Amino acid sequence: MKLSVRLTLLLIAVTVVTAVAVGWFAVHDSTQSQYKVIDAEINAVISSGVGHPSDAAIAALNVVQGYSYDLSIDLIDSHGTVTQVNAGNVALKATPSLNDLKHSLKGVSSSADLPGFRYRSEKAAGGSYLVVAASTAAIAEAAHRLESKVVLVGILAALLSIAVAYLFTNRDIRLIKRLIGFASEIAHGNDATQFPPESGSPELRELRASLVTMVGSLQRAIDTERHASREMQRFIGDASHELRTPLTVIKGYSEILERPDLDDAMRTRALERVRREVLRMDNLVTDLLFLTEVRESASLTVSPVALSDVLNDAVGNFRVDHPERRLKANVAANVWVTGREEYVERLINNSLTNIARHTPADAAVEVNLDVVGNRAIVLVDDAGPGLPPGAYERDARQFQRFDPARSRESGGTGLGMSIMADIVATLHGELDVSKSPLGGLRLRFELPTTSAPADAQNEVLP
Repeated sequence: MKLSVRLTLLLIAVTVVTAVAVGWFAVHDSTQSQYKVIDAEINAVISSGVGHPSDAAIAALNVVQGYSYDLSIDLIDSHGTVTQVNAGNVALKATPSLNDLKHSLKGVSSSADLPGFRYRSEKAAGGSYLVVAASTAAIAEAAHRLESKVVLVGILAALLSIAVAYLFTNRDIRLIKRLIGFASEIAHGNDATQFPPESGSPELRELRASLVTMVGSLQRAIDTERHASREMQRFIGDASHELRTPLTVIKGYSEILERPDLDDAMRTRALERVRREVLRMDNLVTDLLFLTEVRESASLTVSPVALSDVLNDAVGNFRVDHPERRLKANVAANVWVTGREEYVERLINNSLTNIARHTPADAAVEVNLDVVGNRAIVLVDDAGPGLPPGAYERDARQFQRFDPARSRESGGTGLGMSIMADIVATLHGELDVSKSPLGGLRLRFELPTTSAPADAQNEVLP
């Protein structure tokens, strides 16, 4: 059943039930009010003869005639003989039983033996009963007329509710249908850019706003997934190319080494080239495996890591390996971060290795470590050529591709930036790439700090 039909039926049901309930209460209240008037007249007549059994009938008749009450007055003796004192407009049609007479001594009542009447009795002289009664036929007829009007009002209310339902829900129903169609387009994978108009009831406006927000979130998720898929395809293609290159070189030099006329000098050069390509391929596979490990770790067992010590060790090693380099270090003491020491060391070593490979030997280098709030800030600056124009605005994770020139000329794999970005993300930190004040590249690592432990206890990062 359609929503519009259900809403219309619901409105009709509510309207009719309300109209009938109000009408019933009105009829009931009117009937009870008239019963109270009759009961008051009967009680007034009975009260006039209380305490005077011999004169009860005369006193009752005087009250009825004096106030023009439409009541019948009868005397019923112990044998059931009825003596009519006043007939009224409608006389008693039957004689109440002795039990009914005794019961009605307490107050006005009605009984199945005397339908259509309300009466009350009082003891009179000689063991007889004075019975004062009133017909309720007029009240019943009036109630019946009111009930007919209630039914008519209910029918009119139903018709009116249909018109109101159409006028007030038709616009909302149309908007709901458009929202359903819009959601259906999204469910079938179609690009739904034409949002339904912002109209209708506040609830529908809120529904539309929620739907628009949901579509925006879905679109962003789809765009992110598509971008990740494209990056992965490019990454796989570049990785395949980089793996194929050393294999091609190794294959070529292997064929040269098979030549019987090869002299010793050429054999030595060929073996050295094969060795370099094998080493390069080994480094590439190692980096790929490490990158996969970082990305696929659902949880990471960590412990406090002395970042100050890791930085000082890396700076010391860099100075030993590259004594010609001008390196300035300003490392805050006793700075600890939460992580895995292997990852933190790889993060720092990669940043310095990139400088050694991709900047001139006379390019200045600066390494700084400071603490801001509960975050450790590491800055690695160089005075090298930096990145191409426009590359600094990109997110660090967008450098997840090989640079063929760097890979072959410097001996690197081109995965350094990608590895650093994933390590920082795994450790709940941030990595920013920007133009260095020295003129080259600035890497900014931000990692959450922790207290220096008395004895390091492992914990698990979610």
